[in-house]
Amino acid sequence: MLGLLSFLLLHGAVEFMDVTLTSSPLALVLILAPKGLGPYLRQHFLDKTFVGLYQVNAFDLALLIPYFIVLIILATYGGHRYWLVYLYYKHKKNKTTEPASYFNFNGLPRVTVQLPIFNEQYVVDRLLDAVCRLDYPKEKLDIQLLDDSTDETVEVARILVDRYAALGHPVIYLHRDNREGYKAGALAEGLKTAKGEFVAIFDADFVPPPDFLLKCIHHFTDPKVGMVQTRWTHINRNYSLLTEVEAILLDGHFVLEHSGRARSGVFFNFNGTAGMWRRCAIDEAGGWEHDTLTEDTDLSYRAQLKGWKFLYLQDVECPAELPVEMTAFKTQQARWAKGLIQVSKKILPKVFASDASRQVKIEAWYHLTANLSYPLMIVLSVLLMPAMIIRFYQGWFQMLYIDLPLFMASTFSISSFYLVSQKELFPKSWLRSLLYLPLLMALGIGLTVTNTIAVFEALVGKQTAFARTPKYRVESKKDRVGAKKYRKRLGWVPWIELLIGIYFALAVFYAIDNENYFTVPFLLLFVIGYWVTGLMSLLQGRFAGLSVGSETHTKPFPVGV
Repeated sequence: MLGLLSFLLLHGAVEFMDVTLTSSPLALVLILAPKGLGPYLRQHFLDKTFVGLYQVNAFDLALLIPYFIVLIILATYGGHRYWLVYLYYKHKKNKTTEPASYFNFNGLPRVTVQLPIFNEQYVVDRLLDAVCRLDYPKEKLDIQLLDDSTDETVEVARILVDRYAALGHPVIYLHRDNREGYKAGALAEGLKTAKGEFVAIFDADFVPPPDFLLKCIHHFTDPKVGMVQTRWTHINRNYSLLTEVEAILLDGHFVLEHSGRARSGVFFNFNGTAGMWRRCAIDEAGGWEHDTLTEDTDLSYRAQLKGWKFLYLQDVECPAELPVEMTAFKTQQARWAKGLIQVSKKILPKVFASDASRQVKIEAWYHLTANLSYPLMIVLSVLLMPAMIIRFYQGWFQMLYIDLPLFMASTFSISSFYLVSQKELFPKSWLRSLLYLPLLMALGIGLTVTNTIAVFEALVGKQTAFARTPKYRVESKKDRVGAKKYRKRLGWVPWIELLIGIYFALAVFYAIDNENYFTVPFLLLFVIGYWVTGLMSLLQGRFAGLSVGSETHTKPFPVGV
């Protein structure tokens, strides 16, 4: 990176300030340069053919300086993705597997299973059915359905709990009349009456397999282990292009990020579901707090700062339902983006002040501040077209040797990162993922507006309600999306996305008109990303009945059980 900056400064100083090189020591260096490099350097540094055609000015510098600063910062975050891939492979031998049988508990400890829900009438029956099928002694198991619902889910949930309790399952129903603390508040309330030494948590859209608890519990024979996280898989991965891309995004997080961090001994986070905690680790860390929207990451860092060890079980899977609507997906991503920035403001000072290693501190910074890239993408979006015009007049070779590598570091790192995760998960069919990579990169760009708003709200300290992700129990292409009341519209945001897409379409036209063809693929990613997210938000929000199905769900909840 320092070499690149040096080259940039040298090149800019020579060409923009019109220094007379032929009488300077630099000229001698260029003349004596190696045979392969000398002609290039002499052509671009000593050739005076175009001197006077372009002169640098204050306006251009005011655009180019922030342009390159943003590109370099984005490139460093892109380079960090390569670092995670490196950690994954370097520490592959440290993969957590099942503990040896002699480390198992002689007698299974008591476990409390917490199921926090809010207006989940379509999936609550599936959730309870799966949890009541868990292979664990009933006398050692407590199940809490923590319901903050304000709609028909209340009636449905009560009936279901009564039904399963009558069948002998240790399940109870706890309903709150207010959502104080949202999910964190519900979990904390449940802990007041929880009997288990260990606590497993599942969100409403998850379907834990019967052997889930048995695959996790014996890792806690190590008294230092405070939390065990498992890998999410996807019930409706093949439902649409959107769910395919969402699955790849989550696979990258659960395969490379979690594994790379866990195996190399740096901090990583509980994902809010499909994991198990030691109760005393929660208490010692200060319990569930609701001053951020990612209470799971907040508690994870506080617990690890207290010295608790976290394990990640990549081979233990827990299926879940992916959002099938663009608006739901964007709402989910914005909540995560805002929550992580909130946690970074709250936790990073404590991390830096702790006696954790330098590697832990650096990784915590990149982990918790990664969403700052979204506002930077907005800045880049504004500067890209005027910067491209200026750079064109400065010379296309500068764009080729300076701008292009920075763009590749910040964009192609995304595609390679997720491609590696697919290769690890699906070694025989991972090449199929190549078809989705352009859309994945475009979709990441398209999230910029909503996530930038979320990041700025976190930075200025604006508190907002916990926005749930609607679940419809859509598991295959034959299922329809119901309950228009659960759909969220994003107001003016989709229109802004469409306008930004038009802006980049003009940039594509300009690049083609000036034969600057190598920039066209990058610019098209911006056009596709903003137009896809904007149009899908409008179509699913305003014309949902025509585009995604009727109001009546194909799998009605079982009120009559």
